[in-house]
Amino acid sequence: MFHPFCLILSKYCTIFTFKTLAIVLLLFPIHSSLLAAGQDSSHSFLPSIVVKVSLSTQTMKVYQNGVATFEWPVSTARPGKSTPKGIWTAKWLSRNHKSSRYNNAPMPYSIFYDGNFAVHGTDQVHHLGSPASAGCIRLHPDNASVLFSLVEAAGLKNTVISVLN
Repeated sequence: MFHPFCLILSKYCTIFTFKTLAIVLLLFPIHSSLLAAGQDSSHSFLPSIVVKVSLSTQTMKVYQNGVATFEWPVSTARPGKSTPKGIWTAKWLSRNHKSSRYNNAPMPYSIFYDGNFAVHGTDQVHHLGSPASAGCIRLHPDNASVLFSLVEAAGLKNTVISVLN
């Protein structure tokens, strides 16, 4: 059975995929009143947590149930390195992760979203707001802790991470 919103979207999209839906949801937040009356929100396909990272502004915006709740400076890939662009669901969490590639560098509150790429805390807070990482998305440890707790509570499948220009 299709969710009523899927039927609405299918009228306007010739190719309807999860990625199309994710892009539409990121660009046009949906008010809960658009959900069908009586719909159990625990079974909704809408992500509870949406993390939008802007490479051009080196910022992250966090949305909870469609409402912007946080905006933080980040550091993404420095020149010569790359932070992948795209939209993913969170894959796994590691509270006290250490990098196996970069001399056991601390990566507190890691939220992995694409292979070895993660959103995580950093001890290099003086670089936040400027590209400085090897490809991951760095946050102040306090902000990384907040985001980690939100994702932990919402669940991995209910968390979308978007990295765009």
